[in-house]
Amino acid sequence: MLQRLVLRDFVIVDAAEIEFGAGFTVLSGETGAGKSILLDALGLATGGRADAGVVRDGAQRAAITAEFRVGETVDRWLAERDLAGDDGLLLLRRVVDADGRSRALINGHPATATQLRELAEQLLDIHGQHATQSMMRADGQRELLDAFGGCADAVREIGRLHAQWRRLAADLERAERAGRELLLERERLEWQVNEIEQLKLAPDEWQALNQEQKQLAHAAALIDGARAGADLLAERDDAVSSQLYQLLQRLRPLAEVDTRLANSVGLIESAQIQLDEAASDLAGYADRVDADPQRLEAVDRRIGAIFSAARKFKLAPEALAGQLDEWRQRLADVVAAADIDALRQKAEAARADYDRAAAALTKQRKAAARKLSAGVVRNIHQLGMTGGRFEVVIEPGDPTASGADRVEFRIAAHAGAAPRPLAKVASGGELSRVGLAIAVLAAETNPVPTLIFDEADAGVGGAVAEVIGELMRRLGASHQVFCVTHLPQVAAKAHHHFAVSKETAGERTVSRVTLLDRTGRVEEIARMLGGVDITTTTRKHARELLAQA
Repeated sequence: MLQRLVLRDFVIVDAAEIEFGAGFTVLSGETGAGKSILLDALGLATGGRADAGVVRDGAQRAAITAEFRVGETVDRWLAERDLAGDDGLLLLRRVVDADGRSRALINGHPATATQLRELAEQLLDIHGQHATQSMMRADGQRELLDAFGGCADAVREIGRLHAQWRRLAADLERAERAGRELLLERERLEWQVNEIEQLKLAPDEWQALNQEQKQLAHAAALIDGARAGADLLAERDDAVSSQLYQLLQRLRPLAEVDTRLANSVGLIESAQIQLDEAASDLAGYADRVDADPQRLEAVDRRIGAIFSAARKFKLAPEALAGQLDEWRQRLADVVAAADIDALRQKAEAARADYDRAAAALTKQRKAAARKLSAGVVRNIHQLGMTGGRFEVVIEPGDPTASGADRVEFRIAAHAGAAPRPLAKVASGGELSRVGLAIAVLAAETNPVPTLIFDEADAGVGGAVAEVIGELMRRLGASHQVFCVTHLPQVAAKAHHHFAVSKETAGERTVSRVTLLDRTGRVEEIARMLGGVDITTTTRKHARELLAQA
C-alpha cells in the first residue's frame, strides 16, 4: 500500500509531502491544476522514463520519494537482490537532474529503472485513458484479454517457439537456395581440415620445437660452456672455490681476534657454498645436454613441414592449431546446413511445437473470453448500458509471436442490436464504460494492492457516475484505490479526498495538494457540481451526495 509521496521541484510542484490511507481516494481539481502530475511522479518513482522536462523551471533537480507498506512476497524479492530495508517498509526514490540524468534508489541502495519497474508490477496497477484508447486496436484488445486471462507466461513461450521456428525455417530456405555454394564450401573446408590434421599438431608444439631446435643446434657450445664454468669454479687447482677456501683459512683465526671480521667471514662462507652448488649444477647440465645430430635433423624437418603448411594457408605457424578448430566447427555447421532433410525435419518439429502451444493458448483465451464477456456485460448494465451486449470473438489468424488468434471486441449498445466491432461503432462514452468495466473486472481478482484510475470515468455522468463511485468504493474494501476524477458523484463516494490547485507566487506557478476535511469536501464537490459560482443550492447538493455515500 502506498503510504507517502514526497515531491521536490517536480514539474510545477515545488514541494509536497502527501500521506495516503487505505480504501478509496480521489484527486480532483480544475483542468490544468496538476492532478495527473501526482500520478506522473508515482510512475517516475516506479521506473518510468525520465527526462529534463520533469525538473521545475529554475531548479537543479527533481526528486520523488514513494513509501510503501509491503508484504512477504515483495520483502523476499528485495532480500534476494540485497535491497531489503525495514521489514514491511519500502522506499523508492528517483532523482532527475536538470541535464536529464537520473538516479534510482531502493531502500537507499542504488538500483536500476528496470528493477523499479519489476517492483511496480507487484505494487500497483494503473488504468488510464490510454487503456481505453488501446481498445481501439486489435493488438490492444488481445493484450487486454491476455492480461485478464493470465496468459503472460503462455504468450512468452509462444514468442520463444515462434522465433525458434522462424529461425529454422530461414535456415532451411537458405540451404535450399544456396545448396551449390554450400557444397563448394564444404569441399574447401574438408581439404583444409585434412591438410592440417595430417600434421597431427600437439598443443603448443610449435613453441616447443623451436626451443628444442635452439638447444640442439647449440648443444656443443652449451656443453663446452657449462664444463668450462664448472672447471673455473671448482675443478682446477686455481679454481675460485679453492681460493676462497684459502682466504677463509687466513681470516677465521683473525675473526676470533677481532669480531668485526665475523660478518665478512660469514658472507665468504655463504659465497663458497653457492659457488660449489653452481659448479655442481653446471657439471650436471653438461652431462645431460644431448648433442644428437639425428634428432636435430628430425626437428628441422618437423619445423619445415609446419612452416610450409602455415605459408600455404597464409597463417602464422603458431595459429594453425586454433585455425583447425575454427574450420572444424565451420565444417560441422556447413554439413548440418547442407543436410536439407535434417533441416526440414527440425523446422517441421519446431512448427509442430508452436502449433501445439498456440492451440493451448487459444483454449486459454477462449475460456478467458467467456468470463470477460459475461463480466463486462454485468458491469456495463450497472453503468447505464441496460440491454447492451459485449462479446470477445476469437478467430483463427496468421501465426505470429503472439499466437495464431485474431481477437476482436464487439458490442451492441442497445437491446436487439447485433454486436459489431467495438472500434467501429462505440461512442466515446461507451468506450469509457467498457474500459472501466474491464478495469474493474480485472481489479477484482488482481493481487496488486494499489489500483489507480486516471480519469477512467471520462465521458460519463449522472446516475452512471454514481454507480462508478460505488464500484470504486467497493474495490476500496479489498484494495487501495486512487481515482483522478471530474465527477462529483465519484468524489463523494471516496474515503479520502485530495484537492489539487494551481497558485501563482510572484512569477512562478506552483501546484498544491490538500487533504480535505468535511467542510473542504463540501466546497470542492460544490465546485465540481456548479463551477466557479458556488451557491447555497450546490453546497446543499454536495452535502446530500456526501450523506448518501
